[in-house]
Amino acid sequence: MKRALIVGINHYEKAPLKGCIKDAEKIYKVLATNEDGSPNFDCKPLTSTEDPKYPITVSVLKKHIHDLFNQEAEIAVLYFSGHGASTNIGSYLVTQDADKFDEGVSLEEIIVMANSSKVKEAIIILDACYSGNLGNAKEFGNRKAVLREGVSVLTASRDTQFAVERNGSGLFTSIIYEAMNGGASDILGKITVAGVYYYTDQLLNSWEQRPVFKTHTSKMIPLRNCSPKIPLEILRKLPVYFEEREQELPLNPLYEASIEPRNEVFEKIMTHLRMFHVNGLLLPVGTPFMYNAAKDGKTCELTNLGKFYWDLVHKKLL
Repeated sequence: MKRALIVGINHYEKAPLKGCIKDAEKIYKVLATNEDGSPNFDCKPLTSTEDPKYPITVSVLKKHIHDLFNQEAEIAVLYFSGHGASTNIGSYLVTQDADKFDEGVSLEEIIVMANSSKVKEAIIILDACYSGNLGNAKEFGNRKAVLREGVSVLTASRDTQFAVERNGSGLFTSIIYEAMNGGASDILGKITVAGVYYYTDQLLNSWEQRPVFKTHTSKMIPLRNCSPKIPLEILRKLPVYFEEREQELPLNPLYEASIEPRNEVFEKIMTHLRMFHVNGLLLPVGTPFMYNAAKDGKTCELTNLGKFYWDLVHKKLL
């Protein structure tokens, strides 16, 4: 089972926000289904309203987080968009009943719940100011994180930074949304939290806001499945084109459609080779361009990543 608690709080009495519910709706959309529409996470939304009878208080938020991590599951995701607070006592996800010395649910409590949970993989994604403090241990000067195996943390900013809002949405969440829609997918179309971080890291500069990623895991369960970057029927041709994983494949001008005489069989193979090249599975030898390799009768060879997928296909694991 895959479970997700998705929290968005706009309605703060003293400092209301505009984009957190919208952010929560985005994350709900990309977690609830895979790209092909098949079911993915069992998502539970928790968003604020203007009705004062149903606020998201410390006790409400803490109970929902406890329920998320206190049941056995393959993977559990906590997403929060709202205010974050940092004090001399600790850092907090701010709730609607926040008060001085009682700002919300402490990040220390959240990491304790995740570390003690029964889920195989617990992922915490926070779009809140100062959220980078999650998992940091005071006894190590807040510079080292204590996570049990299977726990990963992805936050919008460092423990001293604000989380930026742009165009009515959190900048961090907007990037995550793009990543989950395929921007962070691997060759097979699988998206992991590490892939999401890598994608986010490329788009947030070092001055305004830096994402923080902490993890202790040996294997990551995909957060979402998208279309493979290389269709499987083409990927499975790797051992056809390269009979041995260490061999070089000779090219010639027949592979290149712009050079006469034309040969449809070789040209079709070249479309597959170019797909492998663009996705880092092979490299032309002696030139950076596949066109020159074909025109000049050079060769191409598999990269280490290409050899990895060659092995998977060869062993009939794909």
